[in-house]
Amino acid sequence: MSDTSDAPHGHVELSTVTLSAEFVAADADAAAAPDVAEYALWLGDDSLVLAQRLGWWISRAPELEEDVALANIALDLLGHARSLLRYAGTADGRTEDDLAYWRDEGAFRSAHLFEQPNGDFAHTIVRQFAASHYLYELYERLRASADAVLAGVAAKAVKEVDYHRDHADRWLLRLALGTDESRRRTVVALDDLWPFTDELFHDEPLIDRLEGIAVRPSTLRAPFETSIAPVLTEAELDLPAAFASSGGGRRGRHSEHLGPLLAELQVLARQHPGADW
Repeated sequence: MSDTSDAPHGHVELSTVTLSAEFVAADADAAAAPDVAEYALWLGDDSLVLAQRLGWWISRAPELEEDVALANIALDLLGHARSLLRYAGTADGRTEDDLAYWRDEGAFRSAHLFEQPNGDFAHTIVRQFAASHYLYELYERLRASADAVLAGVAAKAVKEVDYHRDHADRWLLRLALGTDESRRRTVVALDDLWPFTDELFHDEPLIDRLEGIAVRPSTLRAPFETSIAPVLTEAELDLPAAFASSGGGRRGRHSEHLGPLLAELQVLARQHPGADW
């Protein structure tokens, strides 16, 4: 993560993050087919947007250890995004930085959950609880993809997301079983954010064209619900019986929150194109 003058606002520079050799797929020079590239954008944009959100907490978290923990989670997600966007770009010759900094809002494919504002710390933890359990189930199954690059990214990512999941579980319990105020805020966060989880399990037409390569989102709902159930039971929390968000992020229809996030993410690259330091 670069340390820029705008760092308190969570700006993350992709080109300055170092990836381990293990994370870069061995056949990274292979060009992705258009449909595979679109799927890689789905996953890469989710991780990029969530990394940007979490980066905001650096110097703002409720305790110093959390500054470090959330920064590390953001960097893990950024590493996933880099590998996925790099692969997506092989379809048409764009780089990971081209895809991160030079696409407009309608060209992004992130799901609405990942775009939601940080809110208070309870909102961030509930969002992270849902996101990390979903990503774990996704990458656990994507390891068996017939696409070697996606399978390689998933094999590394699932180990890191397992830590993210444990971190979110512990904080959810701490907040839900803590003070009356921390519990109240957690319940409010569940009410506010849980409707956005439904979009994660929608089967878009693209999935039908990627049999054996992509993970069918609808197949993730049952293991996701099984995974979160013990934590919610221990936390004495019930999921809200609320409406489900209509979503649309996979088709470029986003919440009102993505535009400002991208403006912050992209401002440096767009104001100083081609600059390096």
